[in-house]
Amino acid sequence: MSIEFKMAWRNIWRNTRRSILTAAAIAFACLLLVFMLSFQFGSYSTMINASIKINTGHLQIQNPAYREKQEVQLVVTDPERIGAVLQSLPDVAAYTFRAQAFSLASSAERTQGVLVTGIDPEHEPLVSKIKAQMRSGHYLSARDREQALVGELLARNLKVKIGDEITLLGQGRDGSIAASVVWVKGIFSTGIDDFDRAAIHIPLQTFQEIYTMEDAVHAIVVNAGDLDKVPSIKSRLQSQIGRLYARLPSDAPRVLDWDELMPGLRQSIQMDLISGIVFYFILILVVAFSILNTFLMAIFERTREFGVLMAIGTNPARLTRVLLIESLSLTAIGILAGIAMGCAVTVYFQVHGIDFSGSSEILSQYGITGRLYPKLSVLSALCGPAAVLVVTFLAALWPALKVRRLKPVEAMTHV
Repeated sequence: MSIEFKMAWRNIWRNTRRSILTAAAIAFACLLLVFMLSFQFGSYSTMINASIKINTGHLQIQNPAYREKQEVQLVVTDPERIGAVLQSLPDVAAYTFRAQAFSLASSAERTQGVLVTGIDPEHEPLVSKIKAQMRSGHYLSARDREQALVGELLARNLKVKIGDEITLLGQGRDGSIAASVVWVKGIFSTGIDDFDRAAIHIPLQTFQEIYTMEDAVHAIVVNAGDLDKVPSIKSRLQSQIGRLYARLPSDAPRVLDWDELMPGLRQSIQMDLISGIVFYFILILVVAFSILNTFLMAIFERTREFGVLMAIGTNPARLTRVLLIESLSLTAIGILAGIAMGCAVTVYFQVHGIDFSGSSEILSQYGITGRLYPKLSVLSALCGPAAVLVVTFLAALWPALKVRRLKPVEAMTHV
């Protein structure tokens, strides 16, 4: 162990109370940074998974022009071939077929524009959670035909209840008029008002008959076993679909991930992350000023000592190194303690979660109605403390460099 390190370690504990308070401030800041970053990253994963299970899925396979135009004629004509490809991908947890059309829905009292969605009653619950969000009535079964699930707000606007009939009027794939009567079998509530205000789900077979779809669908909805595997699934899926449509590449369906399907969600996450970074930066600045104050006081109190050391031949650069070692050692103590405590707190809540049921009005817009779980990672555990290390080092650098400008005679007469 070098003499400089021994001197620095001794000097740290010359004022034990001040050193402990400074290290505690650094540790508390690191604890907050580790936990809050883990909480943010965990909440983003929860938010994304909750949102995609309402309607979109992690991935969708669509006609290349359907996303922009949303026209009933833009279909995937042979979904079963793509279904066979999906079954061969081990990271795909589930998939289902859907068809959609904008229509008018009329009850005995009111008429409203709606989005009618044809779903496979057996496979749809594997990719969406609407079955678990039924408020009254029952979910669709494989035997149902002219039955419908209706969003709670839409049912309220149309003034319908279980067993009432709704007349649907729209345009078929071949340009003909699509019209039918369906009966309300269930009413669901996702908590997303825009969705609940316009959604009607009917069996896919019934939809294909009403809208003259034959066996075509508008989307194949895919859920991945893990959110992190979505990019690799998308790449492999697009490659295999390209081989299926090698003769007519312009007709090859397009694979869209959740980011493309819900750009507003990505923007919300980015805005939240930016606001979090601003808060963390302010927190780190507070810690930096604490370090700055500690070492300015240390230099002020020890100016006479520095003058004596310089008078007997100690190099100013050596004194600077001692002070920087002091700052880095004190910072390291605080950072290591903060990381340890932050990881412990994060792991606890990662297992037990944080109950946000009281804030359901805000979180329900993302389909979140229960607990949020932090997600500890190397990035969340080290990113914040690393920033603290850099900023506190820079904050301690200025007081340490002040020693170089001290004159021995003036320093020794300092009171």
